Amino acid sequence: MMKLQTQIPLFPSENQIKYSSRIMLLGSCFSENIGKKLEYYKFKTLQNPFGILFHPLAIENLIQKALDQYKYSEEDIFQLDGRWHCFDAHSELSSGSKEVLLKKLNDALMNIAKALKEASHIMITLGTAWVYEHKERNAIVANCHKVPQKEFRKKLLSQTEVKSSLIKTIESIKNINPKAQIIFTISPVRHLKDGFVENQRSKAHLIAAVHEVLDSPSFGGGKGEAYFPSYEIMMDELRDYRFYERDMVHPNRLAIDYIWEKFMNMWISKEEVVPMEKVSEIQKGLAHRPFDPESDAHKKFVKSLAQKITYIKERYPFLNFDDSNS
Repeated sequence: MMKLQTQIPLFPSENQIKYSSRIMLLGSCFSENIGKKLEYYKFKTLQNPFGILFHPLAIENLIQKALDQYKYSEEDIFQLDGRWHCFDAHSELSSGSKEVLLKKLNDALMNIAKALKEASHIMITLGTAWVYEHKERNAIVANCHKVPQKEFRKKLLSQTEVKSSLIKTIESIKNINPKAQIIFTISPVRHLKDGFVENQRSKAHLIAAVHEVLDSPSFGGGKGEAYFPSYEIMMDELRDYRFYERDMVHPNRLAIDYIWEKFMNMWISKEEVVPMEKVSEIQKGLAHRPFDPESDAHKKFVKSLAQKITYIKERYPFLNFDDSNS
C-alpha cells in the first residue's frame, strides 16, 4: 500500500494528563488552540492569564514576577489613544481605566502564582525568537500595543539567549513545584511579517535551544520536561495549504483537530477517553438549539441530557456545565 504522508513517530508519555490534573498553558496563540480543547473536555486549566505571549523572555518575566509577588503600579502602565496598556501583557487586558487595568494585572499575577505551585502539567508554547526592546524603558516588551515602531529596537534572540531564558523559567517553576511536568512546544504559526527567512531563523533558534535544554543532564530525561512537536507536525504531516486559514499562516480547524488528536494520544491518559466522550456528548447537547422548545421530543432530550450530566458529575464532582460550551 502506498504511503502518501510522512508521519512523526509519537509515543505515549509517562506522566499523562488525567481529570485530576491541573494544567497551565502559557505562550503563543497555539497554546490557546490546545487550551480550548482541554476546556471543552472540562479539564482543570488556566490559560494565558496575561493573554498571548510570543517569546521566551516574556514568559520568563511573567513567571518571575508572579513568584516574586510583584505588584503592578502606575509606573508599569501607559496611556495610548484613550486606553491604558502594559508592555508585559497582551492588549486583551488593556482598559479605558488605569485602575481596572492594574486590578486585572495584579489579580492575574496572583492566579498565576497559585497555578504554578499547584499545576501538575505546564505547557509552554514558544512562537518567535524576535523581540522588541523599548528604547526609553530599556526593556524587552511582550506586546508593542501599536506604539510607533521608532520607539523600539528589534532583535533576534540567539540560541544561547533562548536557552538561558528557558533554564531560568524551568528553575523558577521547579523551585516551588518540583513535580510539575513541563511540556515545551513550538507554535506552528509562521511569523511571516518578520520575513520568510527571518521566520525560519527564529523557529530554528527556538527549536535548537529547547532541545539543547532537554538534552542536558540537568533537564529532560524523565525529570519533568518534555517536547511536543506541534511545529513539526504542521510542517511535515500537514504540508498543504488546505490545512491553513485564509491568511495562509494560521492552522485551520482541521489542522488544529489533527494536532489535538496527536497531543491526546501522547499526553491524555487512555482511562479518560470514555469520560471525555461523555463530556463531548453533553457539550453537543448543551449547544443544541431546538426548533420547538415545548415539544415532547425536546423535553425528552433535556431530561436525557440532565441524566448524563448527573451521571458524570457523580464521578467528577468538579465538572461544571453551567457555563455551557466553554
